[in-house]
Amino acid sequence: MDYRLTEGFPMISIPNSKEETLHSKDNTIISYRTIGTGPAVIVIPGALALAKDFDKFAYELSHHFTVHTIDRRGRAESGPRGEDYSIIKECEDIEALREQTQAKYIFGHSFGGFIALEAARNNKYIQKVAVYEPGVSIDQSVDMNWASECETQLSQQKYLDAFISFAQGINPETTGKAPRWLLKIILPIAIKKAERQQKYHLLAGTILEHGEAARLDNTYENYQEIGADVLLISGKDGNATGAGRSVSHLATVVPSAKMELFPKLDHFGPEKKPKEVAKSVSSFFLGI
Repeated sequence: MDYRLTEGFPMISIPNSKEETLHSKDNTIISYRTIGTGPAVIVIPGALALAKDFDKFAYELSHHFTVHTIDRRGRAESGPRGEDYSIIKECEDIEALREQTQAKYIFGHSFGGFIALEAARNNKYIQKVAVYEPGVSIDQSVDMNWASECETQLSQQKYLDAFISFAQGINPETTGKAPRWLLKIILPIAIKKAERQQKYHLLAGTILEHGEAARLDNTYENYQEIGADVLLISGKDGNATGAGRSVSHLATVVPSAKMELFPKLDHFGPEKKPKEVAKSVSSFFLGI
């Protein structure tokens, strides 16, 4: 879900953003970044991302909203996932942030989109949800056949090998078709060292996160329980990846949903083209 075979994204530090923290239901510290003024919006990054990776996207939203971008468990200044980690914990963290900020709007990318949809079930306080290629598993689109090999490689400190196992495992239709030897040459060139190290650091937790998506395979009809208006966004590879294909499936079950296609953007549209995606999301939240 969250793999980048592109140049490293610039890590942009936006002026006037501030770091804040809260305690979740189980007392775990959760950190988040805040910028802007106006109605509150929660932004939920995906599996291999930190809140700072969405600074530019948050900045674009901040022209109309107060934007709170969460650093999910196991990231930055937030506490660990814990031994009893599950999607329930992720939803508890979002609910704690919603209560703290009184946010009525949520945006989620990839695995963050999966969390956003789960958090919105039977939640009368959430009025609008926008998700970009949410990491919902449908017909085993998130399988875990790669996980054991990836865990072994991590234990052996073979981080590049582990990352390739992950990338090919979750993207069998795209990256999975590339020769492993070629990826071992390309990736250290295409992805900057700091970004690679971030991915390596988050990879073990990412296995747990994908495991949760896989565990809830084909439970997407539960999203009939969402009372909020929902914007389902996909990029140009919508028919080639599991995350992209999930959008059309979700549109059949979410009661108040509409779809939007960005035909020139890939899975990482919110980070690569934040202004374009934020404009659409802002219009949806503002009702214009």
